[in-house]
Amino acid sequence: MKKFIILLGIIVGTLSSCSNYIEEESLSNVPADGTYKTAAGFQLLINTNYAWLKSIYGGNPWLFEAGTDMYAEGRTPEPAGLSQYTLLIPSSDNVADLYRPCYQLIQSVNKAIYYSSVTEQTANLNMLLGEARFLRAQAYFLLVQTYGGVPIVSENITTPVLSFTRNSAEEVYAQIIADLDFALANVGTAAYSTSGKVNKRAVNDLLAKVYLTRGYETFAKPDDFSKAAVYADAAIGGQALSLPFNQLFVTKADGTDNDLNAETIFSVQYDKASTSTSPTTLGNNQFYYFSSYLGGAETGAPLRSYNLCPTDYALGLYEKGDARWNATFMTEIVEGPETTNGVTKTVLYYPYYRSSTPASLKVRHFYEPKWFTPADKTAWMTANASRLASTFVYHPWGEYSAAHTLIKNLDCYTIPVKKFDDANPTTPSSTGPVSTRDIIVSRLGETYLIAAEAYLKAGNPGTGLERLNEVRRRAGVANATLAQFNIDYILDERGRELLGEYKRWFDLKRTGTLVARASAHNYKIKEANFVGVDGKLKILRPIPQSALDLNQNKDFPQNPGY
Repeated sequence: MKKFIILLGIIVGTLSSCSNYIEEESLSNVPADGTYKTAAGFQLLINTNYAWLKSIYGGNPWLFEAGTDMYAEGRTPEPAGLSQYTLLIPSSDNVADLYRPCYQLIQSVNKAIYYSSVTEQTANLNMLLGEARFLRAQAYFLLVQTYGGVPIVSENITTPVLSFTRNSAEEVYAQIIADLDFALANVGTAAYSTSGKVNKRAVNDLLAKVYLTRGYETFAKPDDFSKAAVYADAAIGGQALSLPFNQLFVTKADGTDNDLNAETIFSVQYDKASTSTSPTTLGNNQFYYFSSYLGGAETGAPLRSYNLCPTDYALGLYEKGDARWNATFMTEIVEGPETTNGVTKTVLYYPYYRSSTPASLKVRHFYEPKWFTPADKTAWMTANASRLASTFVYHPWGEYSAAHTLIKNLDCYTIPVKKFDDANPTTPSSTGPVSTRDIIVSRLGETYLIAAEAYLKAGNPGTGLERLNEVRRRAGVANATLAQFNIDYILDERGRELLGEYKRWFDLKRTGTLVARASAHNYKIKEANFVGVDGKLKILRPIPQSALDLNQNKDFPQNPGY
């Protein structure tokens, strides 16, 4: 294995924040070597592996969602390279946002593996190692999808290493699968909702995604898709999608949520109490994106970025009766009185969650769904006449997507995504975008869709259709037919089910549809945007310039198109 370090002297240090169930590393000036050789100290080291996930997922989501068919730039500029491809170069803003933290997590896991041979030997040692190697596999999976082949690091680095060699994507996939095979044999089976730790279900779920993704590659194995289907079914474990969709991401005014529900397979966990030392930095930003600016502190509304706004394509995916429409979007923005420190004022948006008398709330904005007819509009206006605010705005279909900001660039003129809302955020909107909601990385609804795609690609569309229709039945819409069932339909269904859940760029890249779909549905992107050096398409992201500059091996190859 090739040694690698992206920053000189990376040290997996103490992180201040902690998760619902994971007590993170706090060495209190005790020498690390002595601490890690005890059972309690080794457990702290494993916990630190989990904590690094916050560096990967907790910040901006450009590498997960920008430059796709689902989300486009609104009023606030996005990083032009990642969102539009024309200016995408190795030194572009945010290109390194996965490269660096993924290798920090990998180094943390390598440290755990090293100390596992010298620490106190306990009955659960291999279980803890299985959890760690799952996390390393997760990091490498993000890297190989984003950048292609990357250096494989398996040693605990204690002194700077300044020269590294690039492994092939095929070798990286082999490393990922080896880690996951070990994890599957050793992790526990306790329900994630009670343990908060990697279990066999999570490993099966990730194995399904890895085999499915490798199945599209030129170096795929003949049985990759069939293996993906088997692992996906093992992760499903016969569990039906029994929770109403609107309960998967529910948030309440008292700060409680349903993030660790029976359908959550793996997540990045946050805890409100743990952010008290630095409330503006220790949470995450997921709720901040996918919406218009709503007025912010002056209206009492949540701070929003006004970028990664849904495209017309994304909004048009939903049909009448689909429970995911109202569960995903804030289709009515309401206002109502709230009293703070004895002062009562009209507050926008949050009364939806907090009001004890919801019937008294006034509607400031309503976003008409695609299926509304003129008769539907008349009926809605009549039924809600008494609820309309004096400044009420009715947004017709087609006039609240990302592209509409070119015509009407005002607050609330793009429909907000509410599924990630934090009704009781750590900080007021005036101080910054901070949430302590968990970021759900894997959940059962997606696993059904992974199984659907795997069965289709394995040549068993009938079973694949059954898996997909389980998702549609929970949403309350008619079953898809075998004639409809293809990759495009699966991508549409993933769009409806997983909007904003840090999946879309990887979905399009995996299925070979990134260029066609992004250029067809994102008003900022044309097919020519993807053409790079020597006419090569920019399908992978570039290896970050910062990594190349630190590397003394100047023969390290850049990706095609850059």
